[in-house]
Amino acid sequence: MVEHDIPRATAKRLPIYYRYLKLLLDSGTVRVSSNELSEAVKFDAATIRRDFSYFGALGKRGYGYDVEALMNFFGEILNQDTLASVALVGVGNLGQALLNFNFHQSSNARIAAAFDINPEIVNTIQSGIPVYSLDDLETQIMDQRIDVAIVTVPADVAQDVAKRLASAGIRGILNFTPLRLDVPSNIRVQNVDLTNELQTLLYFINNFGDK
Repeated sequence: MVEHDIPRATAKRLPIYYRYLKLLLDSGTVRVSSNELSEAVKFDAATIRRDFSYFGALGKRGYGYDVEALMNFFGEILNQDTLASVALVGVGNLGQALLNFNFHQSSNARIAAAFDINPEIVNTIQSGIPVYSLDDLETQIMDQRIDVAIVTVPADVAQDVAKRLASAGIRGILNFTPLRLDVPSNIRVQNVDLTNELQTLLYFINNFGDK
């Protein structure tokens, strides 16, 4: 498959396009315009056309985009046919919620293994996922060939966990802790700070809510 050098912002929008195109296809829609996509995903049409332009001519002037062809194209870009196994480190309240959420229903990822220090849940099955002792982290990740980990541990142990994940060969971390992790440059970290996102939302509501 041809590699495409695209901006990070565009890459983050691709799963949104894919999911909406899948909804359109499931509803029997055959073609869609950039303006129709814009109404649905809340990105302006110019941004959508620019995003799509990085991949060449995906649509036809006066026709729009073939929904099935476009969905299949982005599915290939996103490796939707390949199921990725993910590790979850930390099965507290947030971790348990993530276990309960079935990623595979809406993406090509599934949590294959969870890790915790709580003896009450170690060596049990939670929401269909085996929970291992944190002592087994490196062994299980290497044995199961897991490339991505979700980290929901307390901030004071997050860096140590990240270091262990790196030594086990993890290539990407979805970090739910407020700590900014120090990892080797070959490991991609995506930070999800729920408190920061909520504070940002409240700021915009309080300062721009009536505009």
